[in-house]
Amino acid sequence: MSFEIHVSGHIKNVVEETLPGLVADLVASGVTAGDPTLWGTQAEPEASRRLGWLDAVTVSRPLVAEIEALRAELHARGVTRVVLAGMGGSSLAPEVITQTAGVPLIILDSTAPGQVLDAIDGDAESGGLDRTVLVVSSKSGSTIETDSAKRAFEAAFRDLGIDPAERIVVVTDPGSPLDQSARADGYRVFNADPNVGGRYSALTAFGLVPAGLAGVDLGELLDEADATLLEVAIDSPSNPSLVLAAAIAGGGDARRDKLGLITDGTHIVGLPDWIEQLVAESTGKEGTGILPVVLLPVSPEVESKPDDLQIVRFVDDANKFHLFEHHEGEVLVSGSLAAQFIVWEYATVIAGRMLGINPFDQPDVESAKEAARGLLDDRPAPTPPAFTAEGVEVRVSDPALAESGTVAGVLEALWARIPAHGYVSIQAYVDRIELPQLDGLRELVAADSGRPTTFGWGPRFLHSTGQYHKGGPADGVFLQITEATDVDLEIPGRPFTFGQLIEAQAAGDAKVLAEGHGRPVVTITLTDPQTEVLGLFEAAQ
Repeated sequence: MSFEIHVSGHIKNVVEETLPGLVADLVASGVTAGDPTLWGTQAEPEASRRLGWLDAVTVSRPLVAEIEALRAELHARGVTRVVLAGMGGSSLAPEVITQTAGVPLIILDSTAPGQVLDAIDGDAESGGLDRTVLVVSSKSGSTIETDSAKRAFEAAFRDLGIDPAERIVVVTDPGSPLDQSARADGYRVFNADPNVGGRYSALTAFGLVPAGLAGVDLGELLDEADATLLEVAIDSPSNPSLVLAAAIAGGGDARRDKLGLITDGTHIVGLPDWIEQLVAESTGKEGTGILPVVLLPVSPEVESKPDDLQIVRFVDDANKFHLFEHHEGEVLVSGSLAAQFIVWEYATVIAGRMLGINPFDQPDVESAKEAARGLLDDRPAPTPPAFTAEGVEVRVSDPALAESGTVAGVLEALWARIPAHGYVSIQAYVDRIELPQLDGLRELVAADSGRPTTFGWGPRFLHSTGQYHKGGPADGVFLQITEATDVDLEIPGRPFTFGQLIEAQAAGDAKVLAEGHGRPVVTITLTDPQTEVLGLFEAAQ
């Protein structure tokens, strides 16, 4: 058994009504054959060059020996600490692979200066920069977060008298600007299939190189994926990808457009975060989509059961009968990590077909990047806060939101703007090494607002759920959390620092959400983060 799925209650009826059409239309075999017409004529040009992930297992096999040889070479030189600079699928897939395997990998998918410095400096347990190899993962190399991290590490290596070419490994598309510059600089380069989009790249070089260098058994991972490919290729009601697609996108006008993801008693660590970016970025466009909401087994939404939320629960064995009666109306899934990758990728593109959208593009992701670049170029004076309370600065997209003059009042006013089937998005542009507890705010906000609530670390989420926020249904309200800090770090060759970059990314996204899409946005800046985060938690209760 590589993947099992069980549905009950109302969702069982939805699946049973939806499956016959998917089977009759030969959707599963059509995806397997790489048929780009499945998503309509407008999507066909994009789909025709984004289906390489279907062959990822076969294409990736020869990489395994190369990655293992490089790991052995690095270990022979005492280089055992692996840092990955990447965004979106380039970091989330290696993160879940290594966490599930129990091997250490430092993920740098932030521009918070303190977090960048932490990745560079290391610690007593994992070692410092002298024992570090940096993997730079970017399809084009133009991703500003990844490029900035690469520049900072290059300078740090040189300061220690280390040749960066001995310590930086690049994963990118062949012929990309990064491919050309990295080869010219003598870096070790792994090329990935250019016909695979970032969020579908888990089993390509983007997922395998950092995971393999960190110590994951890649052969076993690919074997598990290979076995699952047989299950998802068949046009049958028992095909798990068809069942899952029907469960998350079926139901017509009564479809539940929010997807609660709960890890409950399974060995897989962090999978909901990977699914979140895959599903949200693939489906959140043209005013529709599926919004993943990462939950705990005890989250408020599990108790309140909103009628627009479909829960998917990850368990060790989806066929254990005692689970059914306790989780009526849920989707229970179990299986190996590689099986989850394959089934969710298939189900997501099939869901895109059912929703009538192109699951391979991301038309709204660039808008926040452009806004941030504009703010970095012009450097306008910071927008003055609507008010400051006990050191916390509050900025709002609409002055009416700030009439109370208190943080608790602003939050209450923001919740009042949530439509009947809306959601809250919390976006934390802070150093999550220093403030890891901040993600606990999600539970309080979900209870206080009474609506499904998502939490994203900025700017990481801009490469995943950021697409849904702008392109999906216009029913979200947004709470940004930023920090004022004396810690900063220059970006070599750039006229701005990491601190200025993350500030511009937060302000740029708020501007696009509020001015470009009419979404309510509240920005709370903690001027003394460690102290004021407690007050923020109290205000949200």
